[in-house]
Amino acid sequence: MATSELSAQPLDPLREDKPGDRSHRDHGQGDQDHEEHSHEGEAIHVHVHSDESLRRIVNRLSRIEGHIRGIKTMVQESRPCPDVLVQIAAVRGAIDRVSRVILDEHLTECVARAAKEGNIEAEIEELKTALDRFLP
Repeated sequence: MATSELSAQPLDPLREDKPGDRSHRDHGQGDQDHEEHSHEGEAIHVHVHSDESLRRIVNRLSRIEGHIRGIKTMVQESRPCPDVLVQIAAVRGAIDRVSRVILDEHLTECVARAAKEGNIEAEIEELKTALDRFLP
């Protein structure tokens, strides 16, 4: 986004995806992606998320990435500090929102699946570890 657009249109921390986009709670429908990964010494488990869900998260992260570049340009151009701080606050809000989407998906998909498979304790411990690092 061009710098002039950034000052004229700050990132709206309350902005949601466009009308007509499926809610992130619809991620159980449609095609599924399977991603295996492990966390520091833990067993590998499979995360299943819909293509739509992954697209929405990646789109949000791409918007955040663009705004970060815009903030960098603002600093390089010696734009007023209050303007830069407003943009940083907006990015912080956007990161918080994408984090909530990811956490919601983890709870509704991964933790629910672990409960059905009988290994809820390990999944809860993994979540607690992640939250310890994530939360201030």
